[in-house]
Amino acid sequence: MRYVFIAAWVAAITGAQPKTATLEKGFTLTADYLVRSLPTETGTLVTNDYLVVEVKFAGPFKIKTSSDQFLLRINGQKLPIMTESAGTVAASLKYPDWTQKPTVTGSVGNGNADVIIGPRAPVEHFPGDPSVRPTQLPRVPEPENPTGEEKAPPMSIDEKILRATLPEGEAPMPVAGLLYFPFQKKTKSIKSVELLYDGPVGKATLKLQ
Repeated sequence: MRYVFIAAWVAAITGAQPKTATLEKGFTLTADYLVRSLPTETGTLVTNDYLVVEVKFAGPFKIKTSSDQFLLRINGQKLPIMTESAGTVAASLKYPDWTQKPTVTGSVGNGNADVIIGPRAPVEHFPGDPSVRPTQLPRVPEPENPTGEEKAPPMSIDEKILRATLPEGEAPMPVAGLLYFPFQKKTKSIKSVELLYDGPVGKATLKLQ
């Protein structure tokens, strides 16, 4: 199964283990609860807005797979969580909400002295002061390319996540991929996790935690 190392690492932390359900027509469904870890072909990403579950189907012939066949129930809630698309998950990683920290917080005491956070830029004592030089970032050496062949552009986050996601449509067996469920609360609040499946080869409920 893909991402065995990640699944083992998550299991060591959370105590979660892969769960398997027997479906109709000789099929099985296995699920790994990866919490916030999102393994891809080129490394593991971490998402703060989603819970990630890897699923794997095994069976005698092709079936239609879709993320819409799955729901996630947290802490026995009456309304389970629907899956989110790979594109939305990729966008949340590329454009996370952030707030720039201020460099000036105001004045203290009775004077007008400002409190500066971070290093203050050097000030010239006279025009052309040689002791004041503009800050330069160190140059990053270019990687060697002895073959002279053009290198393929790095894989985008969108493509990484799309390749890791459960395929949509008919797929030969076995087939595996990731599912994403929006969840912005702290994972410490999670007491139980159940994956619900309803598809062409039956229904199943897998208790992941």
